[in-house]
Amino acid sequence: MPEPFRVALSGDFKKADGSPTYPDFDLAPLKNAPGVEMAFLDSTNPLRADQLEDFDALILLAHRFAADSVPKSGRLAAVARFGVGYDTVDVPACSKAGIALVITPDGVRRPVAVSIITLILALTGKLLIKDGLTREAAAGFARRSDHMGMGLVGRTLGSIGIGNIGAEMFRMAKPFDMKFIAHDPFADRKVAAELGIELVPLEEVFRSSDIVSVSCPLSPETHHLVNADRLALMKPTAFFINTARGPIVDQKALTKVLQERRIAGAGLDVLEQEPPDSDDPILKLDNVILAPHALCWTDQCFAGNGAADVKAVLDVQHGREPRGIVNRDVLNHPDWQRRIADFARRFGG
Repeated sequence: MPEPFRVALSGDFKKADGSPTYPDFDLAPLKNAPGVEMAFLDSTNPLRADQLEDFDALILLAHRFAADSVPKSGRLAAVARFGVGYDTVDVPACSKAGIALVITPDGVRRPVAVSIITLILALTGKLLIKDGLTREAAAGFARRSDHMGMGLVGRTLGSIGIGNIGAEMFRMAKPFDMKFIAHDPFADRKVAAELGIELVPLEEVFRSSDIVSVSCPLSPETHHLVNADRLALMKPTAFFINTARGPIVDQKALTKVLQERRIAGAGLDVLEQEPPDSDDPILKLDNVILAPHALCWTDQCFAGNGAADVKAVLDVQHGREPRGIVNRDVLNHPDWQRRIADFARRFGG
């Protein structure tokens, strides 16, 4: 019998009482896979290297995987993130060690795009305001004419990024008959053309859009990409939406713009600090809709992320390249190639 392929799951996949944090993550395909052993790690953040010495793959939820998390054994071949954000993972450390970092674009594409559409409709329809009016009974109904929403036909929807999620947002927004513009230095121009998206400079997205949505990853280059100068370009009737990562936005600058009513409102599923301090001024504003970095969290989203991670680690087990590798330079790393060849020999390609 060959030595089993061992898969670790970060400890935050289990609650303190041992029950699963997310029951929609179906582990049966992993438990029943021939030649696979799986185990939950102790809940430490960041993960410690000694926890991972005897594992071939890791499925990682929210805990950090730092440079000090890389095991000395050289056995770990893949870190599969539960989602598409990977700012909690030291990517250069993974690449240096020949460890593939894998994300789950298929699991989040539709759920996050749905979240953006949800915020677009809630903001332009003034949903929360009208909910409040209704709860005031006759007094609220008497003021409903003061809160007209904004129709979408002919308006401009602008996106920072048209990758996996940004492109899906535009697909879903097609029936709204809006004009589509976007900025993305890495854009697939064929996809942009197919979706009717005009690629424009970054400042033009802020200047011309009636709704600006952020769909780019957090990196040193995108930190505070949305700043005071760019927010100042927005129309006073425009809305701002961020479902990507909080630090992409200078939140103090956005808060000031909202406090001064220089834009119509914002929808934020992410904040610069999570969770925020209880006295954070953005929490007191009535022209922003907030969610706790969980708007896309549905049974289907978590089932999809889990299925994608399980498929990724099983692909690695059989010596196949998994979908969604972030650090593709790792494919030429001798340690990665050695491990994959060994897995293929032991478990079949």
